[in-house]
Amino acid sequence: METGTAIKDMVRSKYAEIAHQTQEQNASSCCGAGGCSTVDYTIFAEDYTKLKGYVADADLALGCGVPTEFALIEEGHTVVDLGSGAGNDAFVARAIAGESGKVIGIDMTPEMIAKARENADKLNFNNVEFRLGDIENIPIAANRADVIISNCVLNLVPDKLRAFQEMFRILKPGGHFSVSDIVLRGELPEPLRKDAEMYAGCVSGAIQEDDYLRMLSEVGFTNIVVQKSRPVILPDDILSAYLTPDEITSMNAGGQGIISTTVYGEKPASACEPGSGCC
Repeated sequence: METGTAIKDMVRSKYAEIAHQTQEQNASSCCGAGGCSTVDYTIFAEDYTKLKGYVADADLALGCGVPTEFALIEEGHTVVDLGSGAGNDAFVARAIAGESGKVIGIDMTPEMIAKARENADKLNFNNVEFRLGDIENIPIAANRADVIISNCVLNLVPDKLRAFQEMFRILKPGGHFSVSDIVLRGELPEPLRKDAEMYAGCVSGAIQEDDYLRMLSEVGFTNIVVQKSRPVILPDDILSAYLTPDEITSMNAGGQGIISTTVYGEKPASACEPGSGCC
């Protein structure tokens, strides 16, 4: 795999293309952005259409769960959405946090930030903002968020440990996160693991579930719970771009699993970032 900078450049480029398409265009093309590529960027998505706060123009069907369903957001909370895209989860979070709450979306793709801001402006939302930034260096001060959500984005981050450290930093003591993501159980076949486009499609960038949970614990999170998980089966027509028929059969029968998971964790109430003034 490429360097972290090259990976981020590739992911940014792919999602810039997607930002200019509607959900229908992403779903109806062979496999999402860029015409007939080998990856379906909408394959993991769940239905948001009946949720309070749903904004159709913000839903590009790029998630792999519904983190707001489990995030225990309350009225007045400050919610940070990591990898906010066109604003889909941020607007649902706003409907829960209410007028007294605040939602901050972070995304590294300028085209997504522009699309999200356009959606917020059309709705006259004054308590939702979108900031251009990197999840490995979140542009938010320490101890500001009551809740962090994220939807199928952390798997795209090259340095996941650094991303988890940043999540810990920006959460208030006693705050918590609920993130939907892609993890692995068992090893991916080498062609899938190494392919850059599959990285942008949330597959080859995923890590082992045990490693994911371990790293969250290492940075200081407690009460870590898997709130929901489901297997993701890649269609044979996608796998055939990478694997032979025999390799596909072996993968499907061999216990290797791509898992959509939603994970919860808390920053202990006793935790405080040095120099932040919260102690």
